[in-house]
Amino acid sequence: MKLFECQHCHQPLYFENTLCERCGHRLGYMPDPGMLTALEPTETEGAWTALAFPGKRFKFCRNAELDACNWLLEDDDEATHCAACRHNHIIPDLSDAENLTRWRKLELAKHHLFYTLTNLKLPLKTRAEDPENGLVFDFLSDTVNPDGSVTPVLTGHSNGLITINVAEADDAEREKRRTEMGEPYRTLLGHFRHEIGHYVWDRLVLANPDTLERFRALFGDEREDYGEALQRHYASGPPGDWQSNYVSGYAAAHPWEDFAETWAHYLHIVDTLETARAFGLKIRPRVSEGADLQAEVDFNPHKARDIEDLIEPWLPLTYAVNSLNRSMGQPDLYPFILSKPVIEKLGFMNKMVRAL
Repeated sequence: MKLFECQHCHQPLYFENTLCERCGHRLGYMPDPGMLTALEPTETEGAWTALAFPGKRFKFCRNAELDACNWLLEDDDEATHCAACRHNHIIPDLSDAENLTRWRKLELAKHHLFYTLTNLKLPLKTRAEDPENGLVFDFLSDTVNPDGSVTPVLTGHSNGLITINVAEADDAEREKRRTEMGEPYRTLLGHFRHEIGHYVWDRLVLANPDTLERFRALFGDEREDYGEALQRHYASGPPGDWQSNYVSGYAAAHPWEDFAETWAHYLHIVDTLETARAFGLKIRPRVSEGADLQAEVDFNPHKARDIEDLIEPWLPLTYAVNSLNRSMGQPDLYPFILSKPVIEKLGFMNKMVRAL
């Protein structure tokens, strides 16, 4: 994520800001060209001019009325929802205050996801554009049955439909599930990045025979029975040496999950490196062998030609931020090991994206 600033007073801004706290200007995000802009109202209700683009008029996504979106559309656009919100299919019952709070958190994570997806120029057709396989989201709650039992909503993907259990937006509930599943890392944004990996596999791997052949050589044959593979994983866990070949234990369950987990980490790396670049971070460890851990992110990670360009600064950066977290008594920010086979799989992701 890059840094933003108010065009009126130059106050530094976060991606999710809706108001400049220094000068009071309303803020809105333009996905193309990827800019957060200060706004001024016009004589027409609901229409705004952008200080970043004088002379052009914009309107907010309809979900801005619910404090769930700060994205803009051009004022003459017939659409009512922005490039991210138009992919929603089902949202929770917003008359429930708890659901509204959770949905806002879900939308923030989803918009962060779309920030990266649009920068990588990935195909993002809606269901209106592609009724069978277009990208669409259902945000659902567990169902309490008449007998008091609960039918849980399973987070997952199927033919472009991504389902997220709104309970994942509750920090305590998500941490409980992380502990029960023995996971080192579990976030809302991580869920979105993993599930979109399944969608990307359908769009960019399955649809291309040459890419599919290279995928099978690296990740394995996805034609292995998926249900049986998951049953085996949950019954026995990952193989003891999984860290030698996989980015997570769950990635070892099946080639589809290996791809989705690795894709999520590819997005973690690209987005975090962009943030490091925006802050001008340089790593210069003051230890006798610190030269091996020196790094500077002085390039656009979204356009990296080779995976080595990403990994070379990533490893020193994660060592540094993990150390900072430990100084605050927090767990490692990035508690993962990137083995040589995992880096090769990440290279597959980068080549696939660069070919778009």
